[in-house]
Amino acid sequence: MENKLIAPRKIQGFWELMPKEEALFEDMLSRLRKVFENNCFQPLDTPVAEFSEILLAKSGGDVDKEIYRFTKGHADICLRYDLTVPLARFVAGNMNELIFPFKRYQIGKVYRGERPQKGRFREFYQCDADVIGENLSLTYDAECIKLYEPCFKELHLDAMVEISNRKLLAGFFESLGGNVVELMTIVDKVDKLPKEEIASLFKEKGLTASDIEKTMKIISTKGDIKEVKALSAMCDNDTFKKGMEELEIVDEYLKALGMTNYLYNLSIVRGHDYYTGTVFECYIKGKRSFGAIGGGGRYDNLCKNFMETKMEGVGMSIGITRLFDILRNENLLNTENYTSIEIGIITFNETLLAGLALMNKFRESGVKADIINENKSFKAKMKEANKRSLPYIIILGEDEVKASIYTLKNMQTGEQEKLKFDEIIEKLKH
Repeated sequence: MENKLIAPRKIQGFWELMPKEEALFEDMLSRLRKVFENNCFQPLDTPVAEFSEILLAKSGGDVDKEIYRFTKGHADICLRYDLTVPLARFVAGNMNELIFPFKRYQIGKVYRGERPQKGRFREFYQCDADVIGENLSLTYDAECIKLYEPCFKELHLDAMVEISNRKLLAGFFESLGGNVVELMTIVDKVDKLPKEEIASLFKEKGLTASDIEKTMKIISTKGDIKEVKALSAMCDNDTFKKGMEELEIVDEYLKALGMTNYLYNLSIVRGHDYYTGTVFECYIKGKRSFGAIGGGGRYDNLCKNFMETKMEGVGMSIGITRLFDILRNENLLNTENYTSIEIGIITFNETLLAGLALMNKFRESGVKADIINENKSFKAKMKEANKRSLPYIIILGEDEVKASIYTLKNMQTGEQEKLKFDEIIEKLKH
C-alpha cells in the first residue's frame, strides 16, 4: 500500500521564521541581554511548564480559557502564559538564597490559546526586567522606565515612554463614590473608543455630568510634570495625593538618570488591579500608530499566593515578538543582504582538499567561512555566491594552493586582491 504523505502544516499562531529572519531576531535578543546585564540585571530562566496550581493561582476568567493545560500521569500541568507568575514562584521558593532587591531579566517563550490575529500569537517571546524587594524605592520605577532608551537604541530605534500612576485615578474615583475597578476598565478603553462613547459609559456607571467633565479632563492630560501637577486642586483624596507625590518623585529620578523621551499620559492604567502605582507604556518614537511595544509598572505584593512576606516589585516588558513582526511587516528589516558567511571558498575537483583545509583554518581564526564545492560549473558557483549574499569569495585554483597566495574578491565592488592568509584575516577584522 502506498504511503500517504503528511502535509507539512504548522499550528496557526505559533512562531516560526526563515533562517535570515531568525538570525536577525536572535541578534535583537542578544543586544537586549547585553543592555540588561549592563544595567546590573541578572539572567533567569524558568520552566516552560509549571504545575497548574502554581500558574492558575492568580488567574481567572478569560485567562483560564487561554491557558494550555494537560495531564501527564498524575501531574496537572500548564504551559506558562507569562513570566511573572514563574518569577513569583521562584522568589518565594528561593527567599533565603536571593539578595534583595533582586534584579532579574528573562527572555522566553510563553503560550496563550487565543485567536491568532495581526500582532497577536499563541506562542511568542516575552522580554521582562523586574526588581523585587521589601519597601522598594521609587528609584527602581525610574530605572525600569529608563531601560527602554538603551534597549531601543540597541535596536536602532527611539523609544517614547508614556507614564502615569494608578493611584491618581483610583483616588479620584474613590472621591466620587464610584466603583473603581469598573471605572478603571472604561479608562483602559480610551485609545479604542471615541470620547463620546467613553463619556456615555461613565454616565451608565452613575457619574454626573460634572464628574464626567472632570474625569475627561484628567484622562486627557498629556505632557510634562507641570501639566500633571496643575490637576492637584481637583481632588482632596489621600490616594490621589499619594499618586501625585509618587509621580513627582519618579520625575526627579528620571531627570537625574538623563531620561529625555517621556511624557505623562493619565489615561494609562494597564489592566484592572494588578498594578498598584506607577504604570507606563512604550512606543516607537513618531510611530504611536504601531501601538504599544512594551509596558509595565509597580505592583504591591508579587508573592502573595506563595508566601506571607510582602514583596513589592516593579518591572518593564518589551513585546519583542510583536516588535519584530511590526518591523517585518513595515519592511524595516534588512534581510536581503544578510548572510551568516563572511567568506566563501570556490573550489574545483583538484583543489577540494586544499579548500577544506583552508576553510578550517579560517574557522579556527574566528572567520565564518564556507565552501562552495558542488559539482557545478564555475558560473553556477558564482551565481550561488551572489544568491547567498557573500561579502567576499576566494577562487581557489591550483596556482593559489601552490603559492599560498589567494585572490580575494569583494562581491559588492568587484575589487580583487592577491593576499596571504594572515593579510586576509587582518582585512576582514578591519
